[in-house]
Amino acid sequence: MGTALITIKMMPESPEADLEAIQEKAKSIVKENGGETPSTKTEPVAFGLNAVVLNFAMDESLSQDQFEEPLKEIEQVSSVEITDFRRAFG
Repeated sequence: MGTALITIKMMPESPEADLEAIQEKAKSIVKENGGETPSTKTEPVAFGLNAVVLNFAMDESLSQDQFEEPLKEIEQVSSVEITDFRRAFG
């Protein structure tokens, strides 16, 4: 199977949410479920609210749900959305 590159956008419950803790927990979940090279960044949304954008690689044979469901359970995260899924070549 090939490798897929995934981008997931996680919205915190409020502007006061601990984004550093969310990012560290998200990276940990990706590694525990077989994802590779997780990286995160914050992206301004509106009125002081910032989203956490998570990028990582995974084997195409793995299910996206095994990443998405645990990410939804992170404390202070209100929603999780896969915004990009593409096959990597090379």
